[in-house]
Amino acid sequence: MKPRTKQTPAIRMGEMAVAQSEGVLRTLLGSCIGLALYDRRQRVAGIAHIVLPDSRGNTETPGKFVDTALPALCAAMEELAGIPLKLVARLAGGANMFATDAARRIGDQNIEAAEALLKTLRIPVVGRHCGGTQGRRMTMDVATGAITIEIVGCDPEEI
Repeated sequence: MKPRTKQTPAIRMGEMAVAQSEGVLRTLLGSCIGLALYDRRQRVAGIAHIVLPDSRGNTETPGKFVDTALPALCAAMEELAGIPLKLVARLAGGANMFATDAARRIGDQNIEAAEALLKTLRIPVVGRHCGGTQGRRMTMDVATGAITIEIVGCDPEEI
């Protein structure tokens, strides 16, 4: 995974990105979740655009699943910083965007799996913007760690 720069396009489904000191990380979310990690002392940021809660052993696309994305994102951030990090997490997405019961539940499953794994890894969740029925844009300012959430027809919110 290459570090992102100011000009980097949005993080797509199943992808992850990390950056240090400056720039912006952004992604568009529906039932997927955006898992953002940040170390404020080192100003190291990362976002994973997670599609499903469990890889069931699939390691080809680690950013696609909660159980593989979180460890891979932590490792990429520490590799970029060159030292162990003190991370905090923010979660966004997990909307119930489809009419079927199975699809409606996937957003909730993604959120539950991410929160459980973050708790196990002792990474505190300091912000959430999850659920609902609409997709959202998640934008992270690498220099400050601030995350802005935008939903069509609503004022932007910082988490």
